[in-house]
Amino acid sequence: MPTRNIFKYFALLLLLACSFSATATQYRLGSGDVISVSVHGEPDLTFEQIRLTDAGTFTFPFIGEVDANDKTPGEVRNLLVEQLKDGYLKDPRISVSVVNYREFYIAGEVKAPGGYPYQPGLTLDRAIALAGGLTERASTNRMSIVRNSEGSRKAEKANMDTLVRPGDTINIDEGFF
Repeated sequence: MPTRNIFKYFALLLLLACSFSATATQYRLGSGDVISVSVHGEPDLTFEQIRLTDAGTFTFPFIGEVDANDKTPGEVRNLLVEQLKDGYLKDPRISVSVVNYREFYIAGEVKAPGGYPYQPGLTLDRAIALAGGLTERASTNRMSIVRNSEGSRKAEKANMDTLVRPGDTINIDEGFF
């Protein structure tokens, strides 16, 4: 009997750890993302594509402007549920999902610099491949990523395994021979 209880506690701990790590790495919405909002049984409140404004907001019927900036889709869902419960719907069942992620940008010594759609799990080597590969003059030792971090933009040294985030600007410098 005691070993069964230990197994149950261990399983519960493992489940909690997995759910915590999943929420810790969940995608955070921002300007340029396109989301879908579905309210079950309410076709007038269901939208296949809503592009977030420069401020990371969108307008929703009965509620007005909704701030989705730096929130997960689940947090936006909870916000909509609470707002719609307040005098509009009795028990709203809502889903919020990302349709299109905002772009990342790559500049410098790549064959096709520009903006590309973010993909979850994107690394620098895959981002370079999307941009057509490196030019002959590119330096794999002089790469940086400029990121939005707590309202400011900071440059970080990068390597081929560095994870790319939405809105990042990647710079590939020229190598000196």
